[in-house]
Amino acid sequence: MKRITVLLAEDHMIVREGFRKLLAAEDDIEVVGEAQTGRQAVALAKKLRPAVVVMDIAMPLLNGLEATRQIRKTIPGTKVLILSAHSDDAYVEQAIAFGAVGFLLKQTSSHDLSRGIREAQNGNTFFSPSIARRLHDQKMPAGRAALRKKVACLSSREMEVLQLIAEGKANKQTAAELGISIKTVEKHRQNLMAKLNIHEISGLTRYAIAAGIIESSVQLTIR
Repeated sequence: MKRITVLLAEDHMIVREGFRKLLAAEDDIEVVGEAQTGRQAVALAKKLRPAVVVMDIAMPLLNGLEATRQIRKTIPGTKVLILSAHSDDAYVEQAIAFGAVGFLLKQTSSHDLSRGIREAQNGNTFFSPSIARRLHDQKMPAGRAALRKKVACLSSREMEVLQLIAEGKANKQTAAELGISIKTVEKHRQNLMAKLNIHEISGLTRYAIAAGIIESSVQLTIR
């Protein structure tokens, strides 16, 4: 029997170990790699070509939403299943917009996790029951639809810069993290402000939180 290969992307080791042990009990699922940052998840996905990536959202360096978009763009055969502690509409909607095939809560049962992986492998969508009900019952408000549309118009590099700005990184730190010049960072920031019609750092941070790009607890200082 051919196993479903899985990459686990989660920044907390103890949580990652728990997922790995749960999946080890499944005869048809094999964890072939683990990542603790979004950037590492993208690199390992390119290297390992897993059938499914189980992706957390709130990760350092590159959040799970943008990592999902990059993986889906470069490795379309790999499916991404979001596994998060948060079920806010903004997170779910952005995950779908960026190519995730499902969204599970971390408190989900091991049965739902393994079932979600199998459904993703088969090209189907899968959501935790509470999220599935909400998606079925709710119509997306115009405000959130506009928010989702704005985020989708940002390039991958702009999303990376936005996350680092929202995490409180200065231009010099952002430049070093991304391997680009400070001048290029400033240009990306100008483009972000123009596209989003936001003209202060604190506004970009609030936007990143509202759009599900970072958690509110991640950002420590607003300059």
